[in-house]
Amino acid sequence: MPRPLPTADALADRLLAGDRRTLARAITLVESTRADHRAVAETLLEKVMPETGRSLRVGLSGVPGVGKSTFIEAFGRHVTEAAHNLAVLAVDPSSKRSGGSILGDKTRMEELARNPRAFIRPSPAGETLGGVARRTRETLLLCEAAGFDVILVETVGVGQSETAVADMTDLFVLMLLPGGGDELQGLKKGIVELADMILVNKADGELERAARRSAAEYHGALNLLSHGPGDGWRVPVKTCSAATGAGIPEAWSLMERFREQAVESGTFDRRRAEQARSWLREELAAGLIQALREDPELGRDLPDIERQVMARERPATVAARDLVDAFLRRRRGA
Repeated sequence: MPRPLPTADALADRLLAGDRRTLARAITLVESTRADHRAVAETLLEKVMPETGRSLRVGLSGVPGVGKSTFIEAFGRHVTEAAHNLAVLAVDPSSKRSGGSILGDKTRMEELARNPRAFIRPSPAGETLGGVARRTRETLLLCEAAGFDVILVETVGVGQSETAVADMTDLFVLMLLPGGGDELQGLKKGIVELADMILVNKADGELERAARRSAAEYHGALNLLSHGPGDGWRVPVKTCSAATGAGIPEAWSLMERFREQAVESGTFDRRRAEQARSWLREELAAGLIQALREDPELGRDLPDIERQVMARERPATVAARDLVDAFLRRRRGA
């Protein structure tokens, strides 16, 4: 027989005490689509909400092969040695066909996985766009409630669409490979404009000179894209080597400076408030879609309407408007 679900009160007590097993189980409940799991998870989130919000949330993005996992190992070693508790939320791509996910990040961070001050949680991206999992925000709050004061969200790393991580973190770090020239021309403007810090990784051995040259070129190209926590913030472009650890302490110092400047200017709180509103709107949209699917009458009509749209018999905009209008009329008449 399956184990009975723990109560939200019991989970909250153990979570706030920093129990890792409880954190892992709470995340599983948050990620579940079962109604009973979601009910417990939502009550749990309400209970621990006052103990959240005290971490530095860092988003990390970069193309596959840039060395994100190796960087996180070196970064994690540095911040935990400085007495910080680090949670890593690593999002892996899901198969469009099977829905499966490799979830290999934890195996690539063997040292960090054994670190008593670190917690690694791989999650499948599923159908969620933006390089993050559907419930990354809730998972982030649970980690904060469990006492983690630095939370790093590693995105899928598949292209321009993964900018959503910038809308749930305080600091967005973009990692690049040594290149310049053609690579500089190929930079995705959207994701670069969202970056609060750019790190050119693999600045060691034969690539060190190329990495420094690339950093200088990126820095020059970003001169017109000044943004950040205050008028004086310029997006830093630095080199680092995840393999040797070079540049990691400097990157962490810059992150701490970013936070200080953001708090002093008031941007830190404003940014989080905007992120909370954005989250609310996303949940409203997702909730409306779910309610449409679960409506007995509209749920029966939906496959036929989808077929009409796919066959180009009706524009998607018209079909969507009609569905929403019918749903609202039914609710008003209920």
